[in-house]
Amino acid sequence: MNSASVGFHCPTCVKEANRGSRQFRTPYGGQRASDPRITTFVLIGINVFVWLIVLATGWQKSRLVELMALLPAGRCNTPSGGGFFPNATENACVTAGQNWVLGVSDGAWWQIVTSVFTHVDPLHIAFNMLALFFLGPILENVLGRTRFLAVYLVSGIAGSAAVMLLSDPHTQTLGASGAIFGLMGALAVLALKVRGQVQTILMWIGLNLVFTFTVGGISWQGHIGGLVGGALIGTAMVYAPKQWRAPVQWAATGAVLAASVALIVLRVLTLD
Repeated sequence: MNSASVGFHCPTCVKEANRGSRQFRTPYGGQRASDPRITTFVLIGINVFVWLIVLATGWQKSRLVELMALLPAGRCNTPSGGGFFPNATENACVTAGQNWVLGVSDGAWWQIVTSVFTHVDPLHIAFNMLALFFLGPILENVLGRTRFLAVYLVSGIAGSAAVMLLSDPHTQTLGASGAIFGLMGALAVLALKVRGQVQTILMWIGLNLVFTFTVGGISWQGHIGGLVGGALIGTAMVYAPKQWRAPVQWAATGAVLAASVALIVLRVLTLD
């Protein structure tokens, strides 16, 4: 027992009471984490682990890249992986002794998610993980672990949906950039809500968009899709009325996820 101003308190009872008190909730209804960096570190760990496995299994020629990167429609690669035949059918590809790479339209639906955790280029993963390291703890501390994770994952899927819809169906896309842009979009909305340094965040987003559209080999589709998805979810997270906070937050998150999946399905139907 712990001594108190009047009598004694049971430590277990106090702990249970504190668990339900407002101090254990974030400003937007999430469960406050004891360490708001843990989810970010786990996400970084998963990305780095996948990258190390890719390195260990052939790096740019790793079979894992073909399996996990987002490819809207299957394509016929040369066995060496140095080129592909964009108009070849699967039967013709296999008959000619080439390597057929599965796409989402072939049933490789997992690529919608696995591509968000897959990297090849060291600078690509370095920049993405550095951005996640700075953005993640801020949002997790304000939103809570579950809501932060929802913003990250659904933004990544929204980025995949934009890639499916707007990119060349025979071009592979990979990386966490869509999810990272989603965090930027959510942070911009949050800064607007609390009247923070919106100009600084918008400048940062603007510079990243300029980089996206001026440097070759970058999926602008994934970046824009993730940014829009994160901004929409972030808006629901911080502007939801208190009396309906959780239902509004999760309904909006589910709506963005459902819309992303619907766009992916529609695109697949046009590719069949």
